[in-house]
Amino acid sequence: MRAHEAGALHGEIGSRGPGWLRTPEDVNALMPALWPRTVRRADDGALSVAGLSVRDLAAEFGTPVYVLDEDDLRSRCRDFRDAFPDVDVYYAGKAFLCRAVVRMIDEEGLHLDVCSGGELATALAAGMPPERIGFHGNNKSIAELTRAVDAGVGRIIVDSFTEIDRLTALARERGVRPRVLVRVTVGVEAHTHEFIATAHEDQKFGFSLAGGAAAAAAFKILDEDVLELRGLHSHIGSQIFDASGFEVSARRVLALQAQIRDARGVELPELDLGGGFGIAYTTQDHPAAPEDLAKRLRKIVDGECEAERLAVPRLSIEPGRAIVGPAVFTLYEVGTVKDVDGIRTYVSVDGGMSDNIRTALYDASYSATLASRASTAEPMLARVVGKHCESGDIVVKDEFLPADVQPGDLVAVPGTGAYCRSMASNYNHVPRPPVVAVRHGQARLIVRRETEEDLLALDVG
Repeated sequence: MRAHEAGALHGEIGSRGPGWLRTPEDVNALMPALWPRTVRRADDGALSVAGLSVRDLAAEFGTPVYVLDEDDLRSRCRDFRDAFPDVDVYYAGKAFLCRAVVRMIDEEGLHLDVCSGGELATALAAGMPPERIGFHGNNKSIAELTRAVDAGVGRIIVDSFTEIDRLTALARERGVRPRVLVRVTVGVEAHTHEFIATAHEDQKFGFSLAGGAAAAAAFKILDEDVLELRGLHSHIGSQIFDASGFEVSARRVLALQAQIRDARGVELPELDLGGGFGIAYTTQDHPAAPEDLAKRLRKIVDGECEAERLAVPRLSIEPGRAIVGPAVFTLYEVGTVKDVDGIRTYVSVDGGMSDNIRTALYDASYSATLASRASTAEPMLARVVGKHCESGDIVVKDEFLPADVQPGDLVAVPGTGAYCRSMASNYNHVPRPPVVAVRHGQARLIVRRETEEDLLALDVG
């Protein structure tokens, strides 16, 4: 369902919540699948993470604040690395990137994909080995390509004939041979939101398989023999739970591999199947375990390679939000609680669409819990909203909170590690929140809170 243009408030008057949302037996209970792995409800009723009380975190760092469980993030890196041995696992820089996170994923042995000059600069500043960086993007500038070539980025995923020409000219000028993958639009639409399904034909990414552009791009690179074509790349969407789309995608892209072999006598040694694996935002979400995904994808690739009489290429995957998404929750303070004529109760917090635009942008669903204390009050169906001057400023559309929630309480929203801080804005001139990493009973600031002075520093009028 598409969100109402004026906001979900106008689209769902009178709603008593979605059909999948059930009244909890215990409003204080936590569903482990939604939360970072060290989150607990302590004896005093407050949430703790890595042994630290959220009340102490709020007192030290203020609210809103993104809280990153470092052990959780690292363990998810290892889960994918161990489930996919001999596969290059790429962390999605666009989901959330800062120098501290780059160092974490580097130490855990992952690769990193970036899609802008700024993301590349962050990766290099943090010491990420450039040969383990993949550079995405449908409109890379000459300056961005130049930086990537000069840095020795390991894979550049080319996305247009213009980019091939630009990169070829740079390579000739510098006497180097950049390694590239061709992004193929395979015509598979993942079962996900329209705007994050990235492989159907009517979209801006990649070379069309059906129209012959993907084959033409590969032949152009091979015939010019300036860039080193390592393989093909496919990405069918985000927040994907059903692996059937990968089967269709792999069949089509490996058929192109066979076509290239038959036409040019070259078997490309690599294949990037993308990923975009889903996470649990609410009780309706049931993501697959990495080992289950690995078995399914391996079976798909092995079977298709056998059918096409191809050697099995070295695989790459891009789990997307599945690594950092569940490792972070956002902590807010309640400012007002407003019952609107029995229609619903609005719980207003001190953040909103400036720190999480996904509810408004994608009609995304989130969960929430009272974090600063436990409650014996009855569950109350509430809507958690932000402080912005916008009726669509909704953080959590429908959630059961205790009926005695009040100003000054802390509310935590899990699953905010991906695309929340990275898509954050200064709407209404609100400074963006900090990111705090917690581990072994210690908290450290890894991205500081913006200040009004930061906002004014950019205003040179």
